Amino acid sequence: MASSLQLSTPPHFSSKRSSLFADGGLKITRSSKLFLPSKSDVLVCRCVATSSTEKTVYTTKVPRNANIAKLNAGYLFPEISRRRSAHMLKYPDAQVISLGIGDTTEPIPDVITSAMATRSHELSTFEGYSGYGAEQGDKKLRGAIASTYYGDLGIEESDIFISDGAKCDISRLQLVFGANVRIAVQDPTYPAYVDSGVIMGQTGSFQKDVEKYGNIEYMRCNPDNGFFPDLSTVPRTDIIFFCSPNNPTGSAASRKQLTQLVQFAKDNGSIIIYDSAYAMYISDDSPRSIFEIPGAKEVALEISSFSKYAGFTGVRLGWTAIPKELLFSDGLPVAKDFNRIVCTSFNGASNIAQAGGLACLSSEGLKAMGDVVGFYKENTEIIVDTFTSLGFNVYGGKNAPYVWVHFPGRSSWDVFAEILEKTHVVTTPGSGFGPGGEGFVRVSAFGHRENILEASKRLKQLFK
Repeated sequence: MASSLQLSTPPHFSSKRSSLFADGGLKITRSSKLFLPSKSDVLVCRCVATSSTEKTVYTTKVPRNANIAKLNAGYLFPEISRRRSAHMLKYPDAQVISLGIGDTTEPIPDVITSAMATRSHELSTFEGYSGYGAEQGDKKLRGAIASTYYGDLGIEESDIFISDGAKCDISRLQLVFGANVRIAVQDPTYPAYVDSGVIMGQTGSFQKDVEKYGNIEYMRCNPDNGFFPDLSTVPRTDIIFFCSPNNPTGSAASRKQLTQLVQFAKDNGSIIIYDSAYAMYISDDSPRSIFEIPGAKEVALEISSFSKYAGFTGVRLGWTAIPKELLFSDGLPVAKDFNRIVCTSFNGASNIAQAGGLACLSSEGLKAMGDVVGFYKENTEIIVDTFTSLGFNVYGGKNAPYVWVHFPGRSSWDVFAEILEKTHVVTTPGSGFGPGGEGFVRVSAFGHRENILEASKRLKQLFK
């Protein structure tokens, strides 16, 4: 960066023996004298910044996806991470405990990692090496999922599609159904359903006055209706996203409620995208799969994951089950189009991760996963007892690793901020899951036991 000196009025210099300016050059001798200018000859200097490297910003002629521009704000969980990082900068010596994002913390059972290690080493041999696998997933794993989780429900190996996680399959399913469908979601709901719909172009703009996107049907779920929507007030939509046990409320739909949902979809010719990612946490007789409901195969598909069962949040492995009976209005199978999307945009899940998935479904693996789930359920009981003892209305926790705590009359983000500031504990503001979550915070049971106990102690000190 250079500076140029600009003179508004030439200065007056005087010398008895020599001229300062001669032949265009500046000459200064020892006998030269500098005289201050008169008021009328005031020297004004302006420093103008110039740069020989300054460039005009180049832009392409490609317009931004207008649907992404409609997104109201950053995705919920990165925003929480950002605020957590800012808090840690403010309090560098604080022990921050994260009960916000639903990320697992306990080690993956050895029976599972041993299988992945063996498969990994096999890739170093000529006999064991393999490249691309089937986009739909390993046949043995697909069969094991069908027999383990769907038993005699009529779901076959060929109905299962292995993926790199349920969240990824949500976006692939959005590609299948396209922009010209209307969706319904529970309110509150997992944000990925809504945000992926916005990006796909299924929605209108965000309406700040009601905290909703246009062209989405928000099915309110609250304590008054047992966290199951009043379907008599819900208009027809093409797609219904439904999560049970629910994230974030922790509530599991009963058999009677899911029977109503299936009938509602049939009456309207809708398709249910059923998210059962927390089914292993169910402690009562609530259905673990939508396919336990008669007639569901004609109106529903199901996504699930090993993330919260085996600690695969970083390994990435899930699946989608699409029955052959599920058809579009023209009679073509939904599974056929999903297969086309998978073959176009996905080269199949990691063969190492799939080896781990197969180990998960062995008798030893199922027991190990059950132990991990049981550990998190014990954490959940500690959190429930903590808030209950403080006089709060607490929901969830019985069938899910999430506790939904009510702070009536208060902003969810304000409660989040107060808990973080005063206890150094990260939670999740309920309003981040939709307008129906305002006044609640979600507390995750994923954490080391000592952290859960310490967080409980701090919360009791804050709210006693």
